[in-house]
Amino acid sequence: MTQRGRPRSFDRAAALRRAMEVFWAQGYDGTSMSNLIAAMNVNSPSIYAAFGSKEALFREAVALYRETEGGRILSAMTTAPSTRAAIETMLRVSAEEYTRPGKPRGCLIVLGALHADDGNEVMRRELQVHRAESLTMLLQRLKRGVAEGELPNGPDWRAIATFYITVQQGMSIQARDGATRKALLAVADCAIAAWDGLVSYRRDGRAL
Repeated sequence: MTQRGRPRSFDRAAALRRAMEVFWAQGYDGTSMSNLIAAMNVNSPSIYAAFGSKEALFREAVALYRETEGGRILSAMTTAPSTRAAIETMLRVSAEEYTRPGKPRGCLIVLGALHADDGNEVMRRELQVHRAESLTMLLQRLKRGVAEGELPNGPDWRAIATFYITVQQGMSIQARDGATRKALLAVADCAIAAWDGLVSYRRDGRAL
């Protein structure tokens, strides 16, 4: 019986991981097909046959990043024993992940497609959704602390969650600009030092 089609001559999973690191380092706009061909060691027709398009490949690369590199940050946050520890762990693990030797610096979800143009609008919006999901997860963790009696009910928890996510995203930019792990861990320590003050005030600015 004749086998239909040509057998794939490369490891798709390994090629996807290499593509992820190129997108992570250079962003969606900064990554050309020639960059992908060189990194994946696969020719253009094979890339299109396996992944469909650059957009589809980027989407798969983002999913892989979230499951692996970014997943370590979210896992550390959700398994921490207290809400304060969850935020501290999120920031400290972020500092470590954003500066891992041999890996691109910063976060693919934060840096992958920040500027809108005709060629990247769909990808930019999808990354925007992923960033919003991270904020929602942190806000849910804070609300869980309130529900369990660990935290007071008065503070503006959405503002506090937004503050810490903003710090985390800023750490990603700093890492891309060359900040050391030590410097980012110091930022994390400063942010968590603000915790007691943040949870001590109501939405109207009055002390609890």
